This record gives sequence, C-alpha cells and structure tokens, in this order.
Amino acid sequence: MEAVLGHLRGAIEGGEYAVGDKLPSEAELCRRLEVSRPVLREALRALQTMGLTVSRTGKGTFVVSAGPVEDPTFGDYTASDLMEVRRHVEIPVAGYAAVRRTPEDLDHLAHLLDRMERERDTTAWVAMDTLFHLAVAQAAQNPVFRRVIEEIRDALARQSAFLTELGGRREQSNREHRAIVEALVDGSAADATDAMAHHLDRVGTTLTAIVRPERTDPAGTPTEGGTHA
Repeated sequence: MEAVLGHLRGAIEGGEYAVGDKLPSEAELCRRLEVSRPVLREALRALQTMGLTVSRTGKGTFVVSAGPVEDPTFGDYTASDLMEVRRHVEIPVAGYAAVRRTPEDLDHLAHLLDRMERERDTTAWVAMDTLFHLAVAQAAQNPVFRRVIEEIRDALARQSAFLTELGGRREQSNREHRAIVEALVDGSAADATDAMAHHLDRVGTTLTAIVRPERTDPAGTPTEGGTHA
C-alpha cells in the first residue's frame, strides 16, 4: 500500500495529474499497478486524508491539491486541532490516572497492552489503540475526560490507522504505551505525564514525516520540504 500511495502521490505532486483531473478508475489503476482493489482503496483513502484528492460518489476520485498537504483531516477534525486537544487533555489525564487508578484499571490496561503487543492485524490493533486511550481516561476517574476521548474516538482511530500504515508506528507505539502503563503501576504522576507527552510528541513527529517528507537536492542535501519535529 505504501508503494501504491507513493506512486500516486508522486504523480500528483509531479504534475502528471493536475488539480481538477480525475484519476483513472479503480479497475484501471489496479491493472496498471498490479495490485488488489483493497490495497488500492487504502491508498486512495490515504490520499484523501492528506487532502490531495476527493471522492465524489458515482463520479470518481479527483485531484484537489498538488500538495504537499501539511494538515490532513481525520474524520471531523484536522490533525493540528486533534493534536492540540490531545496534548491539553491526555497528558494531565495520565497524571490523574497514576494517582487514582484502581487494581481493575491496571489489570484491564495490562491485558489490553499484552493483546496489542501480540496483534499483527492493523485493523484490530487500531481498535485496541483507541480502547487503550479510553482506558487511561477511565482510570482518571473523571467521566468528563472519558467523554472527551469518546468524542474524538473516530478521529483517533483514523489517525492511528494512518500512522500505522504509513509510518510504521505499531511497535514504537507499543513501547510508548508500555511506558505509560508502567508509570501508572508505579503511581507516579510525573512519570505518567512524561510518558504520555513523549508518546504524543512521537505521534506528531511521525505525522510530520509523512505529510512533509524530507526531500534532497541532487547533491543529497535536505531541502526546505524536509521533516520538522
């Protein structure tokens, strides 16, 4: 899927498909690229998330931007809006969870994390990723926090899938989740907030690397389109 996305994104950003152009049909793209329809559809969804294309029912997929798009949309929210809220909510939530969590909360988180570390199916892992963040909010023992995470749950899932499929985030995210759980077990609010802050920083860095990839000039020197942490 990454190869298909890279090809299509390159064609759009390189001008092969201009703004306003309609992409070839799914059947034609599958034939040209020698991939299955599910793989192609994942790539097309990623292009749309990045703001490069829009799908019009019954008409096809059209190019709406030559890119690079720096603020993709996940469901109802842009990435920048989502990350701003996550930093202001989930970091203090982790601190509260460290001092308020129950033995049942810790058991649930440990079980969930064990399942995530064994899971190889992206869709199943993404579903558990959102459950993990809900469980941390639940451990904070404040229903408002959980309600906030519930509100952005769909966007979290879309973002998680995007980063997992295009940024290879799964193993790194598992390690970051493990650090959060260990801080909750220790009852350390400082360690929990630090671990959650680190996790969200890495999410942001990976997102930037995907939407604003580093480019090099012929001499191999990074250009202005490069990645920013």
